[in-house]
Amino acid sequence: MALAEYNIVIGADEKERMKKHMWSGTFVSARLLREGRQVPIRIRYRGGHTRNYPKKSYEIRVEGKTYHFNAEYDDPSMIRNALSFRFFQSIGVSSPSTRHCTLRINGQNEGVYLLIEAVNRAFFRRRRIAAATLAYAINDSANFSLVSPESGKRKKSLFEGYKLVSGSRTGRSRLISFIRNLHGLKGERLDAYLNRKLDTGNYLRWLAGAVLTNNYDGFDQNYAIYEHKPSGKYRMIPWDYEGTWGRNCYGKPCASDLVRVAGYNKLTEALLSDSAVRRRYRVLLEDLLETRFTEQQVMPMVRTMHGRIADSIYRDHTRNWPVRVFDGEPELIRRFIQEKREIVKKQIAEW
Repeated sequence: MALAEYNIVIGADEKERMKKHMWSGTFVSARLLREGRQVPIRIRYRGGHTRNYPKKSYEIRVEGKTYHFNAEYDDPSMIRNALSFRFFQSIGVSSPSTRHCTLRINGQNEGVYLLIEAVNRAFFRRRRIAAATLAYAINDSANFSLVSPESGKRKKSLFEGYKLVSGSRTGRSRLISFIRNLHGLKGERLDAYLNRKLDTGNYLRWLAGAVLTNNYDGFDQNYAIYEHKPSGKYRMIPWDYEGTWGRNCYGKPCASDLVRVAGYNKLTEALLSDSAVRRRYRVLLEDLLETRFTEQQVMPMVRTMHGRIADSIYRDHTRNWPVRVFDGEPELIRRFIQEKREIVKKQIAEW
């Protein structure tokens, strides 16, 4: 079945302005051709180091909705983000929905893209989740630490590394207070505080997902954290899982033990210092190894996603990788699952 195609028209002046402000996140006006109509939209480049690539990723806002068109330039399979989010959904962690498509800009075929649902108010509304405060972890300062990873000095603000997407200044202050108390409280007082302010079940499933997919970057950036309004507890949502399933964020093969079972960041460390939580996490991992993180469960998803985009990938001359590498990706992912399962079994046995 052919992939859905999106057609965008950007005026010459607006396109030049977008290029000039590539790193500032400036939106420009454009039009989306839809069912014979030209719908006004706003468009800008998105991503980190990928903005330097010849094939760009875009954020589009149309009729009050936000869409992310990811080029997935570093991923030879083009399914790692989609597969990761599907896996997270299967283990009970709310994650963005995705679908592959093709994109045309000013009549030029830009090739295959991954359309990713934005994590915003609409995301929660669709899932009937009442969220108070939502923040994006936008760089590696979002590691729940008091110290900046870049300077090695105490952070000027404990909100460093985050971007407030929705919520009030009071909500921002509550997240800062949460991080401060994470370091100020000890022992049973810390355990009780985390039990009151953190959705432990959600966090452990998010942690297990990051560990099993081998996403090293997911602990100190590339996640969203939100405050669940009814409970007042913080929950995690994964974001940007291109560097997973046997390859890093630049597409290079990486060791299957890159991410340890205990994970990373100060919040993970504090939570797992509680022996009861550690036992709960171990039971969860053992269950996922039996039920979800298996070749029998994951590989059908891999083959379906890979097969659905194959014809379009073969015709896509914008890709960074040869077709033969794309063809070999299901087997690489299968071997990764096999290796990671053995690594996790060994680590939790020694833990």
